[in-house]
Amino acid sequence: MPHTQPPCYNRAVVIDFHTHIVPPRVKQHRLEYTQADRGFAAVFSDAKAKLATVDELIAAMDKDGVDMAAMLGYSWRTQALCVEVNDGILEAIARFPHRLVGFCTAAPDSGDEALKELERCVRGGAKGVGEIRPDLMPAERAVQSIRPIAEFCVRNNLILLTHTSEPVGHQYAGKGNATPGLIYSLVTAFPDLQMVCAHWGGGLPFYALMPEVKDALKNVYFDTAASPFLYRPEIYRQVSGLVGEGKVLFGSDYPLIPQRRYLKEINAQTLPAGTKERILWRNAAGLLGMTQSETDG
Repeated sequence: MPHTQPPCYNRAVVIDFHTHIVPPRVKQHRLEYTQADRGFAAVFSDAKAKLATVDELIAAMDKDGVDMAAMLGYSWRTQALCVEVNDGILEAIARFPHRLVGFCTAAPDSGDEALKELERCVRGGAKGVGEIRPDLMPAERAVQSIRPIAEFCVRNNLILLTHTSEPVGHQYAGKGNATPGLIYSLVTAFPDLQMVCAHWGGGLPFYALMPEVKDALKNVYFDTAASPFLYRPEIYRQVSGLVGEGKVLFGSDYPLIPQRRYLKEINAQTLPAGTKERILWRNAAGLLGMTQSETDG
């Protein structure tokens, strides 16, 4: 039986801020969805690209010692697929309320329908929106396209998690062009928005050496999703020093990479124990607004 009770925070705890699930039907009928949605096709046209259901996620968490996880959708371009996957995420948090946190998705070009869907997800317990892909729309329209969703997040105290990518380095499926310049335009357009930049922000933290950039990043966090594919392990120390140890969130991008691979890598770093604790759970718990009773287990 999977572990369903809240974790006890007087021991070592792990919160994975970046995982993905899909309903079983989406996994079983991959080709149908790649043909219907270009956002899905960008990542999952290759049959080797991994998809996981909520039961597989819980089993992986139990195996690798992960107490809680935030589940994300992908940047679906059709509103119907957003709704279908959101249904699965809402059902998952209802089944595993002490283990899972839900992020919902909405197609930015769907207008009022997108906001209605976000309202439905908030009523169902969603804590954020993501993983969005601002690079799937023309760069000159990205801010305006995302504005209604970003402003909805601010009004409802939700977190927006965005895909980011590096402007240099190797290519990979789904990398895209959500590079630091594009992401910074969102950061500066919505200064009150709590934003998490996936994949270390595509290198955005390195620009925090510029004072005006450091100031602009006051509400921005960076997750570690796909880190072993992108950076050497010293990235944990470097980014913690640049943006502050309170701004880094462990995220695995499950099922892309096993969660235990990150835990081994993080624990092998010469970081103060308090910094590791922040990365592995304290920063996530604070961002999610978890109460003392929730963190006491």
